[in-house]
Amino acid sequence: MIAILKYNAGNITSVKNALNRLGFASIITDDPDELGSADKVIIPGVGEASSAMKYLRERGLDNTILALTQPVLGICLGLQLMCRYSEEGDTKCLGIFETDVRLFPPVDKIPHMGWNNFLTLKGDLLKGVSLEDDVYYVHSYYSEICQSTTATCDYILPFCAALETKNFYAVQFHPEKSAGIGEKILQNFLNL
Repeated sequence: MIAILKYNAGNITSVKNALNRLGFASIITDDPDELGSADKVIIPGVGEASSAMKYLRERGLDNTILALTQPVLGICLGLQLMCRYSEEGDTKCLGIFETDVRLFPPVDKIPHMGWNNFLTLKGDLLKGVSLEDDVYYVHSYYSEICQSTTATCDYILPFCAALETKNFYAVQFHPEKSAGIGEKILQNFLNL
């Protein structure tokens, strides 16, 4: 069973529908026991960092996430919450990835919205993906490139498109809205 973390962020139904198209059953939950017993966990998200982290902390879900040993995938805001810190709401995040989240400069160029390809890529999550493949982004904040970076993209400046450490994976783009290449990336995660 695939668990999709419920934490008052948007886009959860789109992720569930993408999993259904791939033939995988999933549940939407914020129950620590269900998250802990799931085969895979997805932290989707369209939302705001400080309110999302508040929801996680109030329910002890921050510690639940950190204790997970199965593959975990963060999408968009999910990636940002897995970083150390976000400028959005001056937010201390989960600290899974040793990097910070910044607001794109200049403000009149945000959000980064639309299709974009990769500058660099590697790792199991992006197996079979090429630099020319386009994925769909909608974000105003970005993760700085760090040791855990497995893919980069360029919008105003180079930023993390994907991150990976231990059993934690994350993408800034939306695979559930990225057509066939997004389905391939989700399938790669489900095959881990």
